[in-house]
Amino acid sequence: MDVLLTGRWANDEEREGWADALRHAAEVAGLPLTWWVDRGDPPPTWPDRVEVAVVANPPPGRLQGLPKLRLIQSLWAGVDRLLADPTLPPQVPIARMVDPAMNAAMAETALWAVLTLHRGFHHYAVQQRAGVWRQRAQRRADEVAVTVLGWGQMGRAAAARLAAQGYRVRAWRAGGGKGGAALTHAPDGGPLDGGGTVQVQVQVQVQVQVQAGPAALPALLADSEIVVNLLPLTDATRGLIDADFLARLPAGAALVNLARGGHVVEADLLAALDSGWLGHALLDVFATEPLPAGHPFWSHPAVTLLPHAAALTDARSAAAVVVENLRALHCGEPLRHRVDRQRGY
Repeated sequence: MDVLLTGRWANDEEREGWADALRHAAEVAGLPLTWWVDRGDPPPTWPDRVEVAVVANPPPGRLQGLPKLRLIQSLWAGVDRLLADPTLPPQVPIARMVDPAMNAAMAETALWAVLTLHRGFHHYAVQQRAGVWRQRAQRRADEVAVTVLGWGQMGRAAAARLAAQGYRVRAWRAGGGKGGAALTHAPDGGPLDGGGTVQVQVQVQVQVQVQAGPAALPALLADSEIVVNLLPLTDATRGLIDADFLARLPAGAALVNLARGGHVVEADLLAALDSGWLGHALLDVFATEPLPAGHPFWSHPAVTLLPHAAALTDARSAAAVVVENLRALHCGEPLRHRVDRQRGY
């Protein structure tokens, strides 16, 4: 089976790292593949026999002229940019990346963000720069209401981690779904007193109330001290976090956006921060990336920002996920994590 690797990369090293990881994973799986790595611009002509394109948000038009293409496998969890390509072959199934290591990393970032906001660590950072020594009131986690937007793999992982930490967690999904869910959070094992290292499996079952649909959102927001956004970016969720959304939050609430910049109307967010209605925003994603020099977010006192680094795809684990789907295709088995083009994820 012939496989094309194509996309937009930070640099040549990133591209070649992915190529090496994918080849190694295929060798470990014993899957006979011929790899074609796109290193050209404009794109060269690929053999007609290419059956799979493994992609990282390739430029529009990159997947044209592949008559035997049977699968487009994304290396990234979000596929909104990929689906925006009008030349994408409409009949070819798309699979998105669902990597347990990436889900765990996102849950870690969500926990760090909520802990930072709950305990006021961002305020202590400001005090340090000003040479101020002042303790702030300390609240319990179960006194803090957190709403997770999104109930996909990452939303569930984040909700489970936060609930296991003791936060009062609810979740919301844009479409229909269950009204509640039991989740299991299993922390990693680690060293114990007495020497040596042992693996300890400790499973904690937590309950997270899940609500669905636009009608359920206002009441959730009214009782949310911290909102963590992990929604997919679709036509229904683009611009969701606007002036009306923010006005429904209690005064002093905080926003954590770890999903897509397109979810947020940036002018409305800045207005809410400038007025003091919103206490803080912790942002990992933006409408334009990299964030342009001089953008107000860089210097706003109520903004903490990350360079789209909340959960980077780990080539070591993600390559195995890709190769498993290629094996399923080769053996005629069902593909995992197929994208519904109508829903956008």
